[in-house]
Amino acid sequence: MILNRGFIAIGIAVAIAGGMAGAGSANDGATWKTVPQVVAQGTVPQVEAYLDGIRREPGRLREFISDLPKGTDLHAHLSGAVPTEFLLHSAERDGLCIDITSFTASAAPCNTGQRPARDATTDAHFADEILRAWSMRGFTPGTESGHDHFFAAFGKFGAASSHKGEMLAAFASQAAAQHEFALEVMLSRQSTAVQELVKKVGAGTDLARLHSRLLADGAMAKIVKAARADADADIAQMRTGLRCGRTGSDPGCELPLRFLLQVTRTAAPEVVFGQMVLGFELAKADKRYVGVNLVAPEDDPVALRDYRLQMRMLGYLHSLYFKNPKAHITLHAGELAPGLAPAADLRFHIRDAVETGHAERIGHGVDVSGEDDPEGLLTELARKHVLIEIALTSNCQILKVCGAQHPFAAYRRAGVPVALVTDDAGIEHTDMTSEYIRAVTDYGLHYTELRTLARTALDHSFLQGRSLWRAPDDHTPATECAGSPLGGAKPATACRALLKGSAKARAEWKQEAAFTAFEDRYDG
Repeated sequence: MILNRGFIAIGIAVAIAGGMAGAGSANDGATWKTVPQVVAQGTVPQVEAYLDGIRREPGRLREFISDLPKGTDLHAHLSGAVPTEFLLHSAERDGLCIDITSFTASAAPCNTGQRPARDATTDAHFADEILRAWSMRGFTPGTESGHDHFFAAFGKFGAASSHKGEMLAAFASQAAAQHEFALEVMLSRQSTAVQELVKKVGAGTDLARLHSRLLADGAMAKIVKAARADADADIAQMRTGLRCGRTGSDPGCELPLRFLLQVTRTAAPEVVFGQMVLGFELAKADKRYVGVNLVAPEDDPVALRDYRLQMRMLGYLHSLYFKNPKAHITLHAGELAPGLAPAADLRFHIRDAVETGHAERIGHGVDVSGEDDPEGLLTELARKHVLIEIALTSNCQILKVCGAQHPFAAYRRAGVPVALVTDDAGIEHTDMTSEYIRAVTDYGLHYTELRTLARTALDHSFLQGRSLWRAPDDHTPATECAGSPLGGAKPATACRALLKGSAKARAEWKQEAAFTAFEDRYDG
């Protein structure tokens, strides 16, 4: 695979061009027919032995994990996913100003106490100060905790994160380089328009009535139309930056892309509900939007106060929209540790997200041991196949929950599906390769366990269509493909039909071909 690595290099501008992309895009094409390999289903002794032999050799371990197929990153916020160097370059190009004390970016003209962002191109110390303020780079806890430094970063670089199409291109390019097979990204859409609509219709505790008023007179439909147009413009810009459809295009062009709408859990209840409604309406109208997630610190006083109310809101909307096309729910829940929130709040967030909020996936789930009846909860999560998005680096940096303190192993022992994620790769200076390396070094995982993590990630993605596997978390091929070499060039007729009709199965088929190539490389 030839990678267009130069795209995200610092100081290289992304090409911008006009044009609009439709609701469907070329990266959903069924190009699975070109892959020739077959993937072994069981253990791969030679590959296992190779990994065991390099566990304590950082360079060779990184090479091995870098080559490993990694499913997809199920928990990535667009604004935090791209390198902070990319954001700084955007600030320089857009002529933004940087506060010399807080290092917050803002629009020109620059006032007293500010410097032009472009000064960072010639002042390395100034550039370093900005990057440290905008990320966890070199951070040492002191008067400011890792938690506070992390969440403050978003407000500091916010003015530099307006070019979503360019950011999507960087995100897609990096995902392809990491050997991922789909893109699922969280972002915000039309937040101001939702706030204005909510202000117009007013607040209320009757969810059915509030929902009706939000949809009345086509007001929400107009916002949905605008959000779809946003996606058109961003995808067109992304594909231009990646040179999609042209010679030398970036492999990121081939990855199917889906959006999760971010709902700000610290907003007023009626605004939170309005954002949720937008997310569900978008999922009904546009296959590129697949669901919602609540964002912002879970320990924020407003988020804590309104947690149960927000779960009831999701429960109500789930009852209205849980049909084809399905609007999915994945929630930040249990991103807490003792001392961040009252002890009482560590006892129910994850369970309430699943039982009341109908979450299909849980982001973080760090405080599971503090929940009421944690063993019962683990059993329930396993039975319902609720996946936990495991963010090892993020949880260590923000919550100081690392290594043996992390519940990653407990989830796996209980049979709860898990997938490794980055959370905010740019801010945290991580990537999927680093997350898999951490899983190997901290938890002693074997190759087949890494392969299961990657398969599980795609299986629990919100890509439309049936899975390649016969049942959730059972990586046995569906009946249609049981007799076909996985990832092979000539699937049986029934298997070919399954792949043609399912974006998810196509992505999984490509990954199986990649696993065969990987295993061939490291077999002996």
